[in-house]
Amino acid sequence: MKKQKLGNSDLEITKIGFGAWAIGGPGYAFGWGKQDDDDSIKAILKALELGVNWIDTAAVYGTGHSEEVVAEALLHWEGKRPYIFTKCSLVWDEKRNISNSYEPKSIRIECENSLRRLKADTIDLYQMHWPPPDDDSLIDAAWETMLRLKEEGKVKWIGVSNFNVKQIKQAGKIAPVTSLQPPYSMLHRKVEKETLPYCKNQNIGVIVYSPMASGMLTGSMTRERINNFPDNDWRKGSPDFTEPKLSKNLKIAEQLKEIGKKYNRSPGEIAVAWVLKNPAVTGAIVGARNEKQVKDVYLASEFELNKEDIKKIDSEV
Repeated sequence: MKKQKLGNSDLEITKIGFGAWAIGGPGYAFGWGKQDDDDSIKAILKALELGVNWIDTAAVYGTGHSEEVVAEALLHWEGKRPYIFTKCSLVWDEKRNISNSYEPKSIRIECENSLRRLKADTIDLYQMHWPPPDDDSLIDAAWETMLRLKEEGKVKWIGVSNFNVKQIKQAGKIAPVTSLQPPYSMLHRKVEKETLPYCKNQNIGVIVYSPMASGMLTGSMTRERINNFPDNDWRKGSPDFTEPKLSKNLKIAEQLKEIGKKYNRSPGEIAVAWVLKNPAVTGAIVGARNEKQVKDVYLASEFELNKEDIKKIDSEV
């Protein structure tokens, strides 16, 4: 797979990384419904076999379970260990209720717990999962703690997720920001105007999440399937999966099928390739819950859309 340096780090990452959100399983606010751990492990191993060299997870995915599954999968991997990226600033109580936390002590505890669950000595990229919802001043102490963890060797590089340009600049006054993880797909293009150009100009790596819009652009979604989502799948109430957006989104997915036929590629691959065409994007986080999903999408970085098809897609979304 093609590789590119991540921002100001020394990490050369493949254009696609394994996204471990959905494999966290159910039982918390952001779950994707029932998930078989054996399927998750096989999916991770297949991605590594195809050449993927990084896995993106987070403490909150499955309230710790995703990190544990990643660690279990790596016990079965005999090749070079992939880079492991995870996140902090979302914590949970004994009832698995999620809340934000930016206290230095909390971030330090989160880091130690992630290292334990991942069975790792260091985390390759540690990211603040979300900025404070109401008070940007909380960023300072939290980011200073991230810097301390880097200096202590507990993490190698530090990045942010879901930050805007103002918040990235604020963190950057304390310590360089290695990377940003924003949502980006042909259905969600808010970061194109200001955020992506800023990151490119400042040599901040960008690893985008949900390039297939949480499955909507895979070509496998139908009204019937969406209506049958279990109640513990967070997408059941998502605007992308309900009207008035649903009809338009399903139509776009069908158009991706037609474009995909020209390249002998799946709709999901077209969606990921579209994201990767942006020069500010270092890599795309692509989630998978089983081996088949990996096989269907993970070679999207090996081809490029032509200008005509890019123009056609852009005119429809």
